[in-house]
Amino acid sequence: MTTIAVTGHMDLTDESVPLVRAELDKLLAAYEPSSLVGVSCIAKGSDSLFADAVLAAGGSLVVVIPSQDYRQAKVKPDHAETFDRLMEAADEVLVMPHETANRQAYEAANTVLLERADRLAAVWNGQPPIGKGGGTADVVHEARQAGVPVDVVWPGGASRQA
Repeated sequence: MTTIAVTGHMDLTDESVPLVRAELDKLLAAYEPSSLVGVSCIAKGSDSLFADAVLAAGGSLVVVIPSQDYRQAKVKPDHAETFDRLMEAADEVLVMPHETANRQAYEAANTVLLERADRLAAVWNGQPPIGKGGGTADVVHEARQAGVPVDVVWPGGASRQA
């Protein structure tokens, strides 16, 4: 069994989405589908792309929801259909005990991701943290500190929305 968690940017440009997805597909193709488990918070952007790639590769999906109000408070209408579809497709859904979606809830969800992970797929442009905590660069740093191998996925041509 190989469990791969994901962290990544939510604000990928439309042109970046197929580039990132192709790289995720390549990364996951190295694993036996029947023993592949993906762990994701299924946020818009990288998290959902990864979750879809895991399912397409034949793996199973574990969803970690940061707070009890996450769906209502944070999932925008343009992501709701994807979010709901991935929730339905998940083999396991873990809703963190936090009532509201905030930094503490996100950090707790990231801790669970890393605790479960054999590896971390980081859809990350390599830039340092911007200081808020709980972002992609912070999760990569925490994974490396914990000895979790990190596969950085940032194909040529990928970018974030300005």
